[in-house]
Amino acid sequence: MKGFKDFLMQGNLIELATAVIIAGAFGKVVEAFTKIIMDFIGLAGGTPDFSTVTIPGLGINIGVFITALISFIMIAAIVYFFVIKPYQHVKELADARLKADKDAEAPAPTTDELLAEIRDLLKTRA
Repeated sequence: MKGFKDFLMQGNLIELATAVIIAGAFGKVVEAFTKIIMDFIGLAGGTPDFSTVTIPGLGINIGVFITALISFIMIAAIVYFFVIKPYQHVKELADARLKADKDAEAPAPTTDELLAEIRDLLKTRA
């Protein structure tokens, strides 16, 4: 039981569980936003529901697949343009600021340090 308890309390497992819960909640937000966009498309060109589309002559219903494919593309676009792109932009700004802070933190060598370095270089030449 100790090994099982250790497994459950690992940081990675807790982080993964948290990510799954947040992803589920975020998925509902994205689905709601996609529905809003689908409603706008419906206002412009009719209801965007292809569930009755079939392959002529064969009677195979492919409309459900088409509707799911359009929803997937819209969800992917929403996630990319409203989550990934802003995240990348903020990350680039933070990385640039961190680099600037790191460069500013590097103190210039003191006169004594420079003289000691020159002395050591002269010793190696002699």
